[in-house]
Amino acid sequence: MSEKKYWLFKSEPFKFSFEMLKAKGKDGTQWDGVRNYLARNNMRAMQIGDLGFFYHSNEGLEVVGIAEVCALAHHDTTTEDPRWECVDIRYHSPVPRPVTLADVKANPKLEKMALVTSMRLSVQPVTPDEWQEVCRMAGLDKAP
Repeated sequence: MSEKKYWLFKSEPFKFSFEMLKAKGKDGTQWDGVRNYLARNNMRAMQIGDLGFFYHSNEGLEVVGIAEVCALAHHDTTTEDPRWECVDIRYHSPVPRPVTLADVKANPKLEKMALVTSMRLSVQPVTPDEWQEVCRMAGLDKAP
């Protein structure tokens, strides 16, 4: 069995918020509409059970919760173009304290995090050390 990987999913809250993900229930929803090859390839690398931060972009600019991958990469049904794939994610848990982009940028332990270096990428990898640090900043006593 492969080791759990960590990710970050970015969404503009007025289009799809963490609360909207929560409302989808245990079945979750496809993380569709991604039209960037690197983000698509990140989704192809995901395994069921991987966790990801849910980040509100443009409005809020903060990690607001944790999502779980619940279906492997498959065709994105919002397009007929076979190049585009997506995974399904579901609500996992909120974070006690949102972690802002300013907080992340101010933390030297996170200076190489994709959120800082590849800000526009909508689906990003997160290293285990980055995961632990953001969870700590978010007030989680034990990182999931």
